[in-house]
Amino acid sequence: MPIDESLPFLPVSIAVLTVSDTRDLASDTSGQILAGRIAAAGHRLHARQLVRDDADAIEAVLRGWIADPAVDVAITTGGTGITGRDVTPEAFDRVLEKRIEGFGELFRMLSYAKIGTSTIQSRAIGGVAGGTYLFALPGSSGAVKDGWDDILRFQLDARHKPCNLVELMPRLQEHLRGG
Repeated sequence: MPIDESLPFLPVSIAVLTVSDTRDLASDTSGQILAGRIAAAGHRLHARQLVRDDADAIEAVLRGWIADPAVDVAITTGGTGITGRDVTPEAFDRVLEKRIEGFGELFRMLSYAKIGTSTIQSRAIGGVAGGTYLFALPGSSGAVKDGWDDILRFQLDARHKPCNLVELMPRLQEHLRGG
């Protein structure tokens, strides 16, 4: 992926939410991996939380981060499968203003190369709400690595060419300004 080293790196503020009925922060390997990769890339980890697989709880955390001007991006890990307890995409549906369809599509394409047709069980999703980017990754360590290393690391780097999500941040709420 082309990074234009002549441009300045612009760190973004990222909040991480783990959705799990079985983990706590100490045993949250996926959340730890994601937080570590965010820091290693030079971004700011604004917050890290864990909630149970409950759409109302997920929605409440997301709405709080969307309302917080210090949060540029919220990334969740977990709850994107198809079992009865997997409700992260449903919580996202409650808050998203616009979907980033290509995120889930690209995630599943990359995942297919590693886990084959099992990737159809992932409902990874991306979108925007209130000027905040929102991304939902599956809860496995491998999925978190794939989502960050192969997609988000590049799209959240203002030096990535030909385009990236960071350069669009000032324009995410144009509809509120009449522009």
